[in-house]
Amino acid sequence: MTRQFAGKTAFVTGGGSGIGRASALALAADGALVTVAGRTTDTLKETVRLIEAAGGSARYVVADVTDEAQIEHAVQDATAGTGRLDIALNNAGYDGEYQLTKDYSSQLLDRMIALNVRGMFLSMKHELRYMTAQGSGAMVNMSSGAGLIGVPGFSGYAATKAAEIAMTKSSALEVADQGIRINAVCPGLVDTPLIADLDPEYRASLGASHPLGRIARAEEIADAVVWLASDKSSFVTGIALPVDGGYSVP
Repeated sequence: MTRQFAGKTAFVTGGGSGIGRASALALAADGALVTVAGRTTDTLKETVRLIEAAGGSARYVVADVTDEAQIEHAVQDATAGTGRLDIALNNAGYDGEYQLTKDYSSQLLDRMIALNVRGMFLSMKHELRYMTAQGSGAMVNMSSGAGLIGVPGFSGYAATKAAEIAMTKSSALEVADQGIRINAVCPGLVDTPLIADLDPEYRASLGASHPLGRIARAEEIADAVVWLASDKSSFVTGIALPVDGGYSVP
């Protein structure tokens, strides 16, 4: 059976762990040649190893998305050998920490703006240059449910995630007539090593706060990424898709 991304190239920022790794594995399983980018060589190598062990094709490039020269080079690497960029997942970002607005650290806010807003903007900028030149492409931006609703103690984080959604919608309108679709995924809490290390009772309370009664697996978010990157969502662009177990429902 032909895999739906056979012959296509994909680029994933923040591909060394969590949602980025799960998405890279899922895209590769469907036939894409995946290039994962991030700042930590060991985790990127492990993602490539897992993809290859499952029979897929992958490579990695070390890059800081806040550095324009580095992300430009990383996108170039992703197109090496094919000259194409068919799928881009902009997943790199920073979650921050709980701080009330009146006590919010300016340094923390600057860090989140640099990674979440500037990093995604620069990634999109250089990815779109390839996609517009070839007249096709599917881009997925990893935002958060926090960009859709208020989250006490995370005002700075929520602001950057709302900015990601605004960039997604604006850019989607710019290129809608050029064969390119851009969408965002807005997860709720996802089962990551950070969550796994929490106190069991607190972890249980986090799951209970989602109407479906649990937090997500990274693979469930990756499923949404694959759908938005595929022809099965060919009439979908400019959306911010909640994948949050009902958490953001009014």
